[in-house]
Amino acid sequence: MPTTIPHTTTAAKLQGVLEAMLQMPLPIRIRAWDGSTAGPADAPTLVIRHRRALRRLMWQPNDVGLARAYVAGEIELEGDLYDALNRLAALLWRAPDLRDVPLRHVAGDLVRLGVLGTQPKPPPEEMVVTGTRHSKRRDRQAISHHYDVGNDFYRLVLGPSMVYSCAYWMSDAPGYGLADAQRDKLDLICRKLGLRPGQRLLDVGCGWGSLAIHAAREYGVQVVGITLSTEQAEYARKQVAEAGLTGQVEIRVEDYRDLEDGPYDAISSVGMAEHVGTEPYAEYAAILYNNLKPGGRLLNHQISRLHLPPKQPHQARTFIDAYVFPDGELVPVGTTVTLLEQAGFEVRDVHALREHYGRTLRAWVANLESEWSSAVSLTSPGRARVWRLYMAASALAFEQSRIGVNQVLAVKDHRGGAADMPPTRKAYAA
Repeated sequence: MPTTIPHTTTAAKLQGVLEAMLQMPLPIRIRAWDGSTAGPADAPTLVIRHRRALRRLMWQPNDVGLARAYVAGEIELEGDLYDALNRLAALLWRAPDLRDVPLRHVAGDLVRLGVLGTQPKPPPEEMVVTGTRHSKRRDRQAISHHYDVGNDFYRLVLGPSMVYSCAYWMSDAPGYGLADAQRDKLDLICRKLGLRPGQRLLDVGCGWGSLAIHAAREYGVQVVGITLSTEQAEYARKQVAEAGLTGQVEIRVEDYRDLEDGPYDAISSVGMAEHVGTEPYAEYAAILYNNLKPGGRLLNHQISRLHLPPKQPHQARTFIDAYVFPDGELVPVGTTVTLLEQAGFEVRDVHALREHYGRTLRAWVANLESEWSSAVSLTSPGRARVWRLYMAASALAFEQSRIGVNQVLAVKDHRGGAADMPPTRKAYAA
């Protein structure tokens, strides 16, 4: 006859079932829906508020199943958030595929726990894009899903700088914070591009206009910023007007494939190329090259793939793809450099900023947590939970060298080979 796992409480039963299924000890404490607890006392606690969370994990035994339960509010993490995510990530990576685990020894316990049943519907925050991958229409859907959450929500998370990319932390001094680090990043980009008064800068994926405004105000350039997000464009235009820069900065809702008014003296692409996709990247690089004057520079700031966790069979989607960046793709920085060179660019500098992004993400998580009730009222409880999970997990991924971020500085040489570049990094290094 099938054996049952000895237990005295619901939590102890859950612990036994999960350890039997996962074939390893649980590295985290459990508190069940009835208040009972089990597991190591000194570990963060996974609060299971509803049986439905376990049913989700039965159907999706990976980060998507775990995320669905968290976004739906069926589980909660208590204690150190980063420690808890570390332990859960290691558990998922090492665990066997539950489809290959015989459940006959715990079937009775699963029935009594109310775990078995049909697959629950995903939370409404989960995104499914339609159409041809990386077509203009589908790219607009993906960008809208992520960026049209609401400008007030983004301001709460990002702070007044409204810069949604890795900051450049130049100091540990008291009083030096996120806004200072973002300002220093914007200035680093402008110096690398060698901006001078009267030049034209194209900012591809301009976000809320922070780089465009900084470049126009501090370096006297004319700027065209393009984005696919209508909410970003509306906010950026308002900020440009308030800064008195309407005559210098133009913000457009435009796809990079529709650019027709080049060439420009310089091009910035900050946090944009991850959305382009692997297959279209050669076309993207060629379009940027063709829209740049000879001697003009490109600053490409892009997240890169480093080391991936072990592959999980049968997993069609990841949490990031389902909830955060639909169709986003990461490639090694070497692939990016190769594609830029194949388009005609000469790559002059590669600057790794991995540790800076971990620190930036922790600052964003702290902003979100300190204004949690406001974040929920501006979006939804599920959306706020998506952001907390994604930013905290991403901070760990950067800190643990699973993903990186790099600024690649490239130039379009003149026909005779002149690059109009300074002989050393002194002009832009910091």
